[in-house]
Amino acid sequence: MRTSYNIVLGLTVLSASLFGAPTHLRVVGSWGSLSMYQEFEKPFWKKEFVKEFPNTKVRLSSLGQVKLKGPAVYRELAKGVFDVVSTVGDYVVSDSQAIAGLDLPMLTSNIETARKIADSYHDTLDEALKKDFNAKLLGVAPYPAQVLFCKDKMTSLQDLKGRKIRASGASVAVFLESIGATGVTMSYSEVPQALQRGVIDCAVTGGLSGYQSGWGEVSKYLYPLAIGGWDYVITAMNLDTWNKFTIEEQKKLLISIKTNLTDPSWTKTAYETSEGEKCLTGQECSYGKAASMILVKVKDTDKAFGKETLIKKVIPEWVKKVSPAVVKEWNDSIGKIVHIEAK
Repeated sequence: MRTSYNIVLGLTVLSASLFGAPTHLRVVGSWGSLSMYQEFEKPFWKKEFVKEFPNTKVRLSSLGQVKLKGPAVYRELAKGVFDVVSTVGDYVVSDSQAIAGLDLPMLTSNIETARKIADSYHDTLDEALKKDFNAKLLGVAPYPAQVLFCKDKMTSLQDLKGRKIRASGASVAVFLESIGATGVTMSYSEVPQALQRGVIDCAVTGGLSGYQSGWGEVSKYLYPLAIGGWDYVITAMNLDTWNKFTIEEQKKLLISIKTNLTDPSWTKTAYETSEGEKCLTGQECSYGKAASMILVKVKDTDKAFGKETLIKKVIPEWVKKVSPAVVKEWNDSIGKIVHIEAK
């Protein structure tokens, strides 16, 4: 009798785990042309997820396919139009300033430290997503370090005074303004033509993504200082959809995303950060023919100047936009890692 009971109980639990998940998921991944989507997001949602949740059908699109700019894609997530969205945190900070604290410019140029920053800020991000977008945090992974592409000669941050520079996010624009440049808001796809026509003088993005998008053909100088941070991609699920999964399924989903999507994305980004520099500056490039940009050596004085600007200009502007509770959480997490107190 005991054996029969255990079998029935096991079948009951199995049945609950199979039928707790929703029957359909509408998923929006990040930029379809980049490796995070092609190598990790798409295989995860179309293969790994379906293996573990065979009764759930997934409809997957990329950010480029849904054609929603800025925070609009997360607003649709909040409404339940989409069930899962992966987008760059900087795109949505106008609707959720707490998220901006994750990727302030010049926090770190080291990917190991970047990972510690993202992990330490997890609970604050999770709460911000819940409050501002009715969503649950599933994972955080970075694009390569956001570096500087310029048409005309530059040897240091001081040379950027008076130049028009496409910023990769709102806090980067504040940073650029603070050093005497003009931060320009412009969609990623518009940048090559804007550089070519002289509408802007420089632009910030990841080295490899800039290479793959032709930025190396319309700019001449590469400054590999992580002015724009890491452009973390935040993956979140609509909270109503999340609550349809059983507790066991929720745990299984989070483990699977970490194992099959988040962790390998971090590993690949470390590789792409170094490879992007090679591919842009005439070195051996595993992605194709290298561009012929001039690599400008990063100066220690610029690192110090950048950090000073972050502490004196960027962080105080951010502090004005968030609650004291968020500032305390930042100081207790990211602040301790980078040895900075937000105030």
